[in-house]
Amino acid sequence: MREVVSSPDAPAAIGPYSAGVRAGNLLFLSGSIPLDPATGQIVPGDVSAQATRVMENIKALLAAAGAEFRHVVKTTVFLADMNEFAAMNEVYATYFTAPFPARSTVQVARLPRDVRLEIEVVAVLD
Repeated sequence: MREVVSSPDAPAAIGPYSAGVRAGNLLFLSGSIPLDPATGQIVPGDVSAQATRVMENIKALLAAAGAEFRHVVKTTVFLADMNEFAAMNEVYATYFTAPFPARSTVQVARLPRDVRLEIEVVAVLD
């Protein structure tokens, strides 16, 4: 059984996909980009500002599914520029505590709306 997960505190999907899908006790969150949920606009600023917005969007979707960052088991971070890894990682680290989720981080040629990063999440729910 699958259940769509969304939140008024996170941007709506901007295409033919769901922001999140719960399948049994697994939660899959689509890649989140730094869109302000109130305006639908990209948050201006450097990668730290954009990473903060992305993590807050993820937090809202996790909460909508009854989860928290402690439930996250895997993330994938897509960066437009790997030189911004340290700044992204500094923000990312403020949202997680040990034991940390597994993570892959890759540099990509381009992201939707030319944002600096996108993060997708897999969580296991209680």
